[in-house]
Amino acid sequence: MNAALDEDQDQAAGTAMRVWAEIDLAALRANVAALRARTGGAAVMAVVKADGYGHGALACARAARAAGASWLGTATPQEALALRAAGVDGRMLCWLWTPGGPWRAAIEADVDVSVSGMWALREVTAAARAAGRPARIQLKADTGLGRNGCQPADWPELVAAARAAEVAGLAKVTGIWSHFACADEPGHPSIATQLALFHEALGAAEAAGLEPEVRHIANSPATLTLPETHFDLVRTGLAVYGVSPVPQVGAPADFGLRPVMTLQATLAQVKRVPGGHGVSYGHLYTTPGETTLALVPAGYADGIPRHASNAGPVLVAGKWRTVAGRVAMDQFVVDLGGDNALVGDRAVLFGPGDHGEPTVEDWARACGTIAYEIVTRIGSRVPRVYVDSADADAGGSGRQVGTGGI
Repeated sequence: MNAALDEDQDQAAGTAMRVWAEIDLAALRANVAALRARTGGAAVMAVVKADGYGHGALACARAARAAGASWLGTATPQEALALRAAGVDGRMLCWLWTPGGPWRAAIEADVDVSVSGMWALREVTAAARAAGRPARIQLKADTGLGRNGCQPADWPELVAAARAAEVAGLAKVTGIWSHFACADEPGHPSIATQLALFHEALGAAEAAGLEPEVRHIANSPATLTLPETHFDLVRTGLAVYGVSPVPQVGAPADFGLRPVMTLQATLAQVKRVPGGHGVSYGHLYTTPGETTLALVPAGYADGIPRHASNAGPVLVAGKWRTVAGRVAMDQFVVDLGGDNALVGDRAVLFGPGDHGEPTVEDWARACGTIAYEIVTRIGSRVPRVYVDSADADAGGSGRQVGTGGI
C-alpha cells in the first residue's frame, strides 16, 4: 500500500476497527485472469464456498464473474441459494448434499447439483417431478479420494439410472467429475491412478449414452501443475484468493497470483513491564528482561489459531514479532523488546508480503497447518474492508466496508 492508500484506510478503518481484513478485489480479478491463461481453453470455476474462503462470498463471486470465471462452485446448497438470492447468475455447482436437502429450491434456482449415489438421484428426480422441470445434475466419481463420489463398482448402475432419468425428462446430466487426493504433492503415484480411473468413468458414462457439458477433475494445484488434467473445466479455490496450493513448488508470484487478504489490527495497549513478568494464560511466556509489550485485540474468536501461541508472526513497528504467550479468545500479546509503539498503531498479521509483513504461508508454517485453514477460519466478527486497487490507481478510494457474508 502507498501512503495515499494508508490514509484512505485510516479513514475507512483506522482506530474505529480493532481488527479487519482488507480484501483486494482487483487482485482477485487478476488471479482469475492468470488462471484462465493457464488452462489451454478449459473454463474456470471460481469456488466461493466457506464464505469465499473467508474473503466474502458475494463480493468475490461478483469479482470472479467479472474476470471471466464461467462457473461458481459452493459446497452446500445453502451457499448456492444465498448467492442466487443476492442476484448472482450464471452457471453454479454445489456438491455437498444430505438426504432431505433443498433439491427443488436448487432446481428452481437453476443450480447444478452433484449426485454421488442412487439415493441422491432418487431424491433429485422426485424434486424435479414436483418442480415440473428437469434437474441439472453432475455425477461425481470416487477415483480414490474416498470421500464423496460413487465407487467404480457402483458407477455403471448410477450412469444407467441417470441416463434413464434424462430419457424421462427429469434430469440433464451436465457434468462428470471427480477430485484429486494428492495433487498438491507433484509426482504422487495416486495422481496417475486417479486420472486413469476418471478416464474409465468417462468412458462408462459415454457408453451409457450420457453427453455431459463439462468434465472436470482439476482442483487448484492440478490447474497450476498438471495441464493434462484440465479437460473442459478446472475448479480453482485457494488459487483464486492468491495463495499457493503447492508451496513446495512455488510461491503465489511464481504462478502469477497475488494474495487477496491482508489481516490487520489496531494496538489496544502498549506498556513497559519488568523482567520475569508472565504473559497471558498459563504464563507460557515470561519476559526475559525489562521490555515493552503490545496488545493485539484479536484472538481465537476472530479465527486466530490458538496454535499460534508463542509462534505466530506479526509485523509491528516495522519488524517481525512473535506472539508472546497464549492466544486468548479476544487478544494476544507481542514483545517489542527494546522497540516501542503507540496505542492505535497498526499490527499486520499477514498480507502479500510487499512491506515485509508475514504471509498466510508463514502463519500456516508457524501453526503446523495449511494456508487454506488460516484464511477460511477468519471469523464473521472481523469486518471485511473491500479494496479495489484498480479504482484506487485511477484516483478513487476503492474502499467499502462489509461483513464478509452474503
